[in-house]
Amino acid sequence: MTVVKSEGATFIIFTLSSVFYLTFSFITVRYDISGDFLKIKSRVSLRKNDKNKMVEALRNIYGGEVSVFADSKFEVITADEFKVIFADGKQMFIEYDGQIFPTVRGALELLPPHRIVVVDMGAVKFVVNGADVMSPGITAADSSIQKDDLVVIVDETHKKPLAIGRALISGNEMTAATSGKAIKSLSYVGDTLWDLAI
Repeated sequence: MTVVKSEGATFIIFTLSSVFYLTFSFITVRYDISGDFLKIKSRVSLRKNDKNKMVEALRNIYGGEVSVFADSKFEVITADEFKVIFADGKQMFIEYDGQIFPTVRGALELLPPHRIVVVDMGAVKFVVNGADVMSPGITAADSSIQKDDLVVIVDETHKKPLAIGRALISGNEMTAATSGKAIKSLSYVGDTLWDLAI
């Protein structure tokens, strides 16, 4: 840990592997040496009533898989573009544009059966580097996916979650199209959200 004083402000620098945490005032900035950063604005524990509503909303989408969180303690970290939801200290969900959805880590644990988009192996190296997904690289997509839905992107061989994104077109359009962008990438394996822990 390093303490730096500058112009009346004190910065406490925590170093963990390649990640630096700067704490000052009311904001913690998580900075990765790759150049990415995630500003953490607040961290709160959800009240039981709010948590139950969230679990019920998730159950309506994913069925009984999320029932395991009925007795979990939920904490919410607010970042710039979204909120990150931890269940018993494990990063599980994000809230983005009013939608609650598994993070990549959450998807790896839950293996949700819905809102899945499968990409061919040639697209994998681009997806895991944060690229948006183009229609030609998609081999299958859940037909229930609608424009603006959050989706899990998996590879065709192992069916492992690689990223999450926002659908720019419907699932049926994704598999029918031969050109154009289909999914905007929001988070992927190895990014700053992937590494976020409490």
